[in-house]
Amino acid sequence: MSENREKYDFTIPTLGLGKVKSPILLSKVFGDTIANYVSDDEKILYHIQVDEDSPGCAYEDYGTIQKAGPREKIYFNPDHVRAGIITCGGLCPGLNDVIRSAVRTLWYRYGVRRITGIKFGYNGLLGAVEDSLMDLNPDVVDDIHRIGGSILGSSRGGGDRTDEIVDAIERLNLNMLFTIGGDGTQKGALAIAEEIERRKLKIAVVGIPKTIDNDLSFIERSFGFETAVVRATESVFAAHQEAHSAINGVGLVKLMGRDSGFIAAHTAMASHDVNFVLIPEVPFDLEGADGLFEQLKKRLERRNHAVIVVAEGAGQEHLAADARTDASGNKVLGDIGLYLKRRIVEHFDSIGYPVNLKYIDPSYIIRSSVAIPTDSLYCSRLGTNAVHAAMAGKTKTLISLLNNHYVHVPIELATRTRNYVDPEGSLWRDVIDSTSMPIQMTNPKK
Repeated sequence: MSENREKYDFTIPTLGLGKVKSPILLSKVFGDTIANYVSDDEKILYHIQVDEDSPGCAYEDYGTIQKAGPREKIYFNPDHVRAGIITCGGLCPGLNDVIRSAVRTLWYRYGVRRITGIKFGYNGLLGAVEDSLMDLNPDVVDDIHRIGGSILGSSRGGGDRTDEIVDAIERLNLNMLFTIGGDGTQKGALAIAEEIERRKLKIAVVGIPKTIDNDLSFIERSFGFETAVVRATESVFAAHQEAHSAINGVGLVKLMGRDSGFIAAHTAMASHDVNFVLIPEVPFDLEGADGLFEQLKKRLERRNHAVIVVAEGAGQEHLAADARTDASGNKVLGDIGLYLKRRIVEHFDSIGYPVNLKYIDPSYIIRSSVAIPTDSLYCSRLGTNAVHAAMAGKTKTLISLLNNHYVHVPIELATRTRNYVDPEGSLWRDVIDSTSMPIQMTNPKK
C-alpha cells in the first residue's frame, strides 16, 4: 500500500533581497577545501521513503525544504543590527547553549555588537518584570553552557498580547528577534511576525524549537530531548534497583509527555529495565483480565518485581475532567503518577497481594539539567543557523533538523499539528519488543 503523502508548502518568507556582502568569507567553489556558502536554491527532499509499488513521481510533488546556513549576500548590514533573544515556556536542557551559540555567531561571525537578552519570556517585553533587559556579549555567555536553566529566565504566557509585544520591539529598535521555545512560544512568534508585517516593519523573527517532549511537527529532534532521556534513564535505574530489592517490588516513574510519549518510549528502550510503558497515544484499562493490574500481577508472580514508566499525559480518561488551562493555554492535567501510585497499592491490598511500591517523579530535575554533549552540539548548530537565517532576512521560520540536514521550516507549518508516537509505527513496536509488555491492555468492548 502506498504512503498517503501530503504536499506541504515550505516557502520561507524573506524581508527583501540580500544585497549586503556577508562578512563571513567562504567559498562558492566545490573541491577547494574551503567551507561553502549556502544558496536559497539548495534544498532537500521532505519525503524520502520509497514505495516500489507506487508509480514514480517528481520530488516537487511532495515538497522540498530550503537548507539552512550562511548566505553570500545578506539582508541586514551588521553595523545596523540590534538583535533580541528570548526564552519562553518551561525550562529545558540546552537553553543556555542556544543563547551562547547565537550571541557568539552574531558577535564574532557578523560583527554585531548590540545584542539584547529579554528576561522572563514574553512577559519581559510587556513590562511585567523589572530590569527585563540584559546586554549580551561573549564575556557574558562564554561559560553559561556549564549551567542548567536559562540565564534569561523564562515564563509562560503573554504571547497572545501581540500588539503590546510589537510596540515593545519597536521601542527597543530591534530588527531581529530569536524566539527559543515550544509550540505556544512559536505560535506567539508567528503572530508577532504577522503584526510586524502588517506594520510594514523590517524585523526578522526566527525560532529555535524547544520542546523537551519532542512533539513539534517537522522537527526531527528537539533540543534537550536526548538529555531528558539520559536523565530519565537514571531514574529508571533507581526504580529498578528499589523494585528488585523488595518483595513484590514495583518501581513507578512518571516522565514528561503531555500529549506525546516520546521520552517514555525512548527511556524504556534505553534502560532495558522497564516492563510497562503508558503513553497518551495508547489507551489502557486498569481493571479486568487485560488491564494493567492483572498484567502487573502476572509479572510479579513471574519475576517478583516490575518497573512502570508513565508519561504525564497518559491515562487522563481515568481522572476527573478539568477544564482549566495554564498560562500557555495547555489543558491542566490530572496527576496520573500519584493516581496510579494510589490505585495500584489499593488494588493489590484489596486482593491480599500487597506490593512494595516506590514512586519517582524526576521532572524538574530533568528540565533543569545541563545538556549532555550531543545536545550541546545540537544546540550550537541550531543557534548558529538561526543567526544565518535572520541575517539573510528570513522570517516566520524555525531552524530544524530534518533528514540529517539543518533546514528552514515555516513556523506556521511546524505549529499546525503536534507530533505523536504512532501506535502502529516502528518506535512503538520496538518498545513492545523491548519491554515484552502486552500489545494492548484494554478489555474487549461489551
